[in-house]
Amino acid sequence: METPRSVMVAEQLRARGITDERVLAAMAEVPREEFVPPDLRRHAYEDHPLAIGGGQTISQPLVVASMTQALAPQPCDIALEVGTGSGYQAAILASLCCSVLTIERDPTLAATAAATLARLGFANVEVRFGDGSRGAPDQAPYSLIVVAAAASRVPPALLEQLAIGGRMVIPVGSASPKNQDLLLVTREGAEYTSRVLFPVRFVPLIEN
Repeated sequence: METPRSVMVAEQLRARGITDERVLAAMAEVPREEFVPPDLRRHAYEDHPLAIGGGQTISQPLVVASMTQALAPQPCDIALEVGTGSGYQAAILASLCCSVLTIERDPTLAATAAATLARLGFANVEVRFGDGSRGAPDQAPYSLIVVAAAASRVPPALLEQLAIGGRMVIPVGSASPKNQDLLLVTREGAEYTSRVLFPVRFVPLIEN
């Protein structure tokens, strides 16, 4: 029997370039409707972002899946997320990695995401309230870093906390969403390389 979630996976993800079977399985398993406001749950699997309060959105499913696929998460990976939002991206990563530390600067969103993740049984996720642009050096280095807000440049603190062989996806560009690109940054020893994946539209990363 087809469900909105299975249709999303087949039509929005698999048909549009998501080929990592582990990522597709996670997207098929995590209940996206639990991460949106109750009055928007009927729209949870539609192909666009949804408002979650505090001027923030939950990204469209294809963007979440594409960012996750670019990271190539492995079961032993330790992940850092900057910009928890609803907690949906953290849940996807938690399904694929050893553990996830996610940081949110809006206290209401942080509390709501933490409660949702705990209720759904994601015991390998820690939600912190704070400035995500500074990362979390107490648990660094991280195999994976995902940033869910657009920065003018890659924050140096996050580069320092990326493990050797690690991968980071981050939107970089101006405050205008028309001038943002999603970058994949990789680290080999002391060297970092980056490449543009595709244009994106994210809220700006606030750095103190």
